[in-house]
Amino acid sequence: MIDVMTTRRGLFVAPFDSLADPRVVGDLAAAAEGAGWDGFFIWDHLQYGERVTAVADVWTCCAAVAMRTEALQFGPMVTPLARRRPQVLARQAASLAVLSGGRFVLGLGLGDDWVGEFSAFGDEPDPRVRARMLDEGLAVVTALLTGAPTDHDGAHYTVRDARFLPAPAIPIWLAGRFGNQAPLRRAARYDGFFVIGLDRPTDLDVVTAGLAEQDPAPGFEVVLDLPAGQDPAPWLNRGAAWVLTRIGPFDLDLAEVRRMVEAGP
Repeated sequence: MIDVMTTRRGLFVAPFDSLADPRVVGDLAAAAEGAGWDGFFIWDHLQYGERVTAVADVWTCCAAVAMRTEALQFGPMVTPLARRRPQVLARQAASLAVLSGGRFVLGLGLGDDWVGEFSAFGDEPDPRVRARMLDEGLAVVTALLTGAPTDHDGAHYTVRDARFLPAPAIPIWLAGRFGNQAPLRRAARYDGFFVIGLDRPTDLDVVTAGLAEQDPAPGFEVVLDLPAGQDPAPWLNRGAAWVLTRIGPFDLDLAEVRRMVEAGP
């Protein structure tokens, strides 16, 4: 079932161009916490087309957020697991969970090759293969984060008798586009669904109904984002745990971003 909960408000920040500096991102996160935002989630990209000239590393930015805040939930939104080694990602996630006192959220998804972000670097361009890598990588990451001895011999990843110290609890949110059923079913096995491409509040009713059929665990969270300037009121308290305000990706004026963040939710 989907729990009825008061919607929290967060920011969904592209660390591009004028924001492509972890120090700036840390400053914005501190300002967000002071202004009453509940979360601060950061895009994970290597490049984003010709209009974006600078991109900051999401993990460095997450560390900056952890050090500059005390209560915000935060994390990558979302990391394409298929271009990362799951054992390295598990170490990074565990370290950020410790650094932040358990405020870290791990957002994962397929990623998109619309600007050649995978093919340009020799990463897997086929989304169907990336989906299989995501499922297999999730099995490795979740096993390692428990602290139990882990062996895995799969099509894409091999782990031999690895043991990590257990980390603070790390919610795992899976991303997917509205109307695609496979990401919804995948997300229902974890802790949350970041649903992309909702056009109207009634779309959210379709999402929550579909998730209810999958019977996710108690506390499961539905997450959506809206463009800056869009009124969030029609989306609140109707099934989403989080409504995020999107900052980016293009023409990011730092002074205007700061005003938006400091204005609060």
